[in-house]
Amino acid sequence: MTRLLGIDLGLRRIGLAVADLASGQVAPLATIRRAVAPEQDGQTIARLAREQAVDELVVGLPLNMDGTVGGQALATRAWALEALAGVELPVCFRDERLTTERAKARIGGPGRGRSGGPPSPRARRVHRAQLDREAAAWIVQAEMDERLAVGRGG
Repeated sequence: MTRLLGIDLGLRRIGLAVADLASGQVAPLATIRRAVAPEQDGQTIARLAREQAVDELVVGLPLNMDGTVGGQALATRAWALEALAGVELPVCFRDERLTTERAKARIGGPGRGRSGGPPSPRARRVHRAQLDREAAAWIVQAEMDERLAVGRGG
């Protein structure tokens, strides 16, 4: 049985989701605030990976729209190298192009404020955190789908 932890790295937050290849289930898990030091992010991810009995990490790689590796993808790889070095789980990268747009389509926009006006700052923060988790779910779903299609599942 293989369980995957999907990671959607943002500048301020990290969205996480879990996929179970045996059951085919994917679930958004958590959104964590990025730490100052990548090693701290790694410690938090390692703890969550243990709690969720995860076998492998899948990091979303923000490729350019033409599929080339740009600055953000290089920064993501550098973060993963530093943050996940002590996690002691295999790490793979998955193209994450358009995952946030898919997440937005799935959950919609933030709700209106109480009086019908714009959403409150808190509501916007909650919505962004939900988008990060949903984007991570799309990342890990794509990885799981490919593995199941080629017979590489757990």
